[in-house]
Amino acid sequence: MEKIANIYDLSFVELSELIKSWGEPDYRAMQIWEGLYRQLWSTADQFTSISKNLRQKLGALFTQINEETSAPPSFSNLRPLTKLASSDGETIKTLFSIHGDQRIEAVLMRYATRRTLCISTQAGCAMGCVFCATGQMGFKRQLTSGEIVEQVLYYAHQLALEDEQVTNIVVMGMGEPFHNYEATMTAIRRLNDPQGYNLGARRFTISTVGLVPGIRRFTQEHTQINLAISLHAADDGLRSQLLPINRKYPLDELLSACQEYVQVTHRRLSFEWALIQGVNDSPEQAAKLAQRLKPFRIAGSILCHVNVIPLNPTRQYAGQASPHQRAVTFQSVLEQAGIPCTIRLRRGIDIQAGCGQLAGQNLP
Repeated sequence: MEKIANIYDLSFVELSELIKSWGEPDYRAMQIWEGLYRQLWSTADQFTSISKNLRQKLGALFTQINEETSAPPSFSNLRPLTKLASSDGETIKTLFSIHGDQRIEAVLMRYATRRTLCISTQAGCAMGCVFCATGQMGFKRQLTSGEIVEQVLYYAHQLALEDEQVTNIVVMGMGEPFHNYEATMTAIRRLNDPQGYNLGARRFTISTVGLVPGIRRFTQEHTQINLAISLHAADDGLRSQLLPINRKYPLDELLSACQEYVQVTHRRLSFEWALIQGVNDSPEQAAKLAQRLKPFRIAGSILCHVNVIPLNPTRQYAGQASPHQRAVTFQSVLEQAGIPCTIRLRRGIDIQAGCGQLAGQNLP
C-alpha cells in the first residue's frame, strides 16, 4: 500500500472514502474518527472496536517511524524532543521534531480555570519581525493541517492523564498563520468538528502581523473564531522598522481591512502591542494609537481591545522591556480615550516560551 504521510491530514470525508475503498461499512470511519479525536488514540492497536484486519491496514498505512527519537511508532508526525517547565510550573514548552529535519515548539499555559495552548503553523517565519525569535530564524517550511492539529492532540493527551482538558487555543506560536492560511483554517475546522475534537470556535484566537488579503478572506469566513492583530506601532515609519510586512501593507490599508472585519462580523478585534522601552512605549505613541482606533467605535460600542505586554527578550534584538510604570501610563492614555486596554502578564520567560520567543531550539 502507498504510504500516506499523516492520518491527521485527512478530513472525515477523505477518511470515509479510504475506509470505503477497503470494503468496510460507512460506520467504521466514524469509529476511527472518534478514536483519533475523542479517545486520543495514536496507534492502530488502540482501535479495539474495529477488526484486527482493519487495524493492520491502518497501522501499515499511517504508522510513522522516526529513528531520531526513542519514541515508539505511532500515527504522530511530531516527535517530542525536550520538555521545559517554567519555574512556577504554570508554563510548559515542548520542542518537537518534524519531517524534513525541522523543529517546532508549542506551549501549554495553565491559568486558574483555563488550559491554553499556543500552537505553531510554520517552522520558522518569513515575516522578519525584528524582535521575534521565530522571525530571526527565517522561514523553513509550512506545517500541514495535520501537524498543526497534532500539537493540540499531544497536549490534550497529556492533560487527560490529569483529568484536565484544553480550554483555549491561540494560534500565536511559530509562523504567520495567514501565510499558511489553508492549513491553519483546515486544522481549526477539524478541531472544531462536533463529531471530533469539538472545541468551540470562540475558544480559538488567530494572530496575524497584518497580511491584509488573509484578513479580508478571514472576514468572509463569518466564523466565531477570534482575531488578533500584532500592531506594535501607530505610525508607518516605526512599524516598518519593527515589522517589515508594513512596507507592503501599511497601516491605512491594514486598519481599513480591520474595520471591514468588525463591520461585517460585529466581533471585537484585539490589537497586540509589545512594549519596547524608548521605542514604542511613549504616551505620544499611545495617543497616536487611540486616534487610529477611533473608527472602531460602531453604534456606540468600541469593537476593539488593546493587549500590551512588555517585550520578551530574544537573542538577536537589543531592545528592552518597558518598565511597569511605562506600561501603566500607556494603558491610561488609551483608556482615557475610551479604548479598552489590558496589560498582559508575561509567561514562561525563563524557558523562552513567551510571545515572540519560540525558535525551535533544544535549550532555553
